[in-house]
Amino acid sequence: MSVRPEIQPVLEFLSAPTPTEWLSMACESTTLLLSDHANCEKKAASSALGLTYRYIGERTLLHQMSRLAREELRHFEQVLDLMEQLAVPYQNLSASRYAGRLHSLVRKGEPDRLVDVLILGAVVEARSCERFYRLAQVLPSPIAPLYQQLINSEARHFTDYLNLAERYGDVTSRLPAFLAAEAELITSPDDEFRFHSGVPV
Repeated sequence: MSVRPEIQPVLEFLSAPTPTEWLSMACESTTLLLSDHANCEKKAASSALGLTYRYIGERTLLHQMSRLAREELRHFEQVLDLMEQLAVPYQNLSASRYAGRLHSLVRKGEPDRLVDVLILGAVVEARSCERFYRLAQVLPSPIAPLYQQLINSEARHFTDYLNLAERYGDVTSRLPAFLAAEAELITSPDDEFRFHSGVPV
């Protein structure tokens, strides 16, 4: 599969590609993959809405996060529809270490906190987009077509978060720490398999 133009900036942005061991586990564990993917879409919508509550004076942010939340909820519905089609139960899964570790890098005071939260959003959306791209190449139908379909919007979410972060502060000095931590999380051994987990143990 050739690299689509919209995915190239995402691949160049991230510090490490998804390990082949994770992709192999994803092919063997589609039930877990889809359940956690549904959870991730729901959390992504919640995070975007949370920003609209906390930063009510930022009109550009409000509009972009409102649109993003709607799209994430639509993705949640699409994953649920696919799970129903495949008779995959929606499981109550524990959270992975991924988001918690990245959130630990977020500074407390404003406007630093906002900049870091937006950088975190860009990094997570970039990884999700990259994983959709990789999964679309290795998973069977009808799962692969869904991930292929989601690539464009996920790439746009990455750009939205990054542009907003640049609007509110210095991204250059903060981004390396987030990218390094993110790369370590997805390339190091991980006891749990999740959508954003590392190398399966």
